[in-house]
Amino acid sequence: MQHTDQHNEDNIHGSHPFFDRFQTYLGEFVYGGIDGSVTTFAVVAGAVGAGLDSAIIIILGFANLLADGFAMSIGSYLSNKSEIDNYQKHKNIEYWEVENLPDVEREEIREIYRAKGFEGELLEQVVAVITSDKDRWVDAMMKEELEMIPTDKSPFMMGLVTYISFLVIGLIPLTVYVWDYVFGFGFNLFLTSSILTSLGFIIIGFLKTYVTETSIWKGILETLILGVIAATVAYFVGDVLEGIVLPK
Repeated sequence: MQHTDQHNEDNIHGSHPFFDRFQTYLGEFVYGGIDGSVTTFAVVAGAVGAGLDSAIIIILGFANLLADGFAMSIGSYLSNKSEIDNYQKHKNIEYWEVENLPDVEREEIREIYRAKGFEGELLEQVVAVITSDKDRWVDAMMKEELEMIPTDKSPFMMGLVTYISFLVIGLIPLTVYVWDYVFGFGFNLFLTSSILTSLGFIIIGFLKTYVTETSIWKGILETLILGVIAATVAYFVGDVLEGIVLPK
C-alpha cells in the first residue's frame, strides 16, 4: 500500500516533459500568477461592492494590473540580483582568505569534514584533495561553511516571467468587463468574472503543486480559498466605503 501511494505521488510530482522544460522559472510564474489573479480580482470585487460601472472597473483593474505587476517584477529582479551579488561578495572574500590565510582555511576544511565523520588518513586525503585546487577549495567553503549555493537563474528572466505571469493570469478577472464594454454581455458580469477567475485559481493552484510538491487538491484549494478571502474582504470594504464616501 505504501509503495502504491509513493508511486501515485511520483506520478503527480514526477518528471513531466512540459513542466521539465519550464521548471527553472516555474516558481516565478506560479507566484506571479497568484499575486496577479488575487490582487486584480480583489480590485474588481471592491469596485463591484462600491457599485462602480464597467468603465471604472476596467480603468482601476488595468492600472493595478500594469503598475502592481511591474512593481512585483522589479522586486523579483532586485531580490534575486542582490542574492547573486551577495554570493559573489562572499566568494571573493573566501578567495582572499584562501590566498592569504591558507593554514586557517585548511584547518576549517579539516574541521568541517571531521564533523562529517572523516578521521585519520582518510580525513587528510580529503583535505589534501579539496585544498589542491583553489576553485574547488572556495566552492567547498561556500557550500559547507557559509551554506550558500549559487543560482543559475537570470534575475532579468525571473523578473520578466513574474511580470508576464502577473499580466496573463491577472487579466482573467477583467476579460468579461472588457468584452462587455466593447461588445456588450448578456450575463451577470461579476458572477462570470468570478467563475473565470476560479478557473484561473485552479490552473495556478495546480501548477503550484509542482513547485511546493504538495498534493494537487491541497494546492488548488489553498489558492481558491486565498482568492475568495481577498475578494470577499475587498467587496465588503468597497461596499462600506461606497456608503461612507458616496452617501445616497
